Amino acid sequence: MPVNKDILNKGFKFLTFALPCTFIGPAIIHFAFINKQQPMYPYILGVGILLCFSAIFLIFRGIITIINSLSDK
Repeated sequence: MPVNKDILNKGFKFLTFALPCTFIGPAIIHFAFINKQQPMYPYILGVGILLCFSAIFLIFRGIITIINSLSDK
């Protein structure tokens, strides 16, 4: 079963970028909910939600890329 190592490395790169987002996103959302009285609350919450969605996207993209590298095309 041949493996395309360039595409495999690209998939691992997606997962590497997703790892910090999975931890930083929820921490920023938690920080935003603690400080609801601050005027920057909606912006901080938006950044946290954006990081969480980007983590989900990067995880799926990385897994799909790794699976595509294992198939023989």
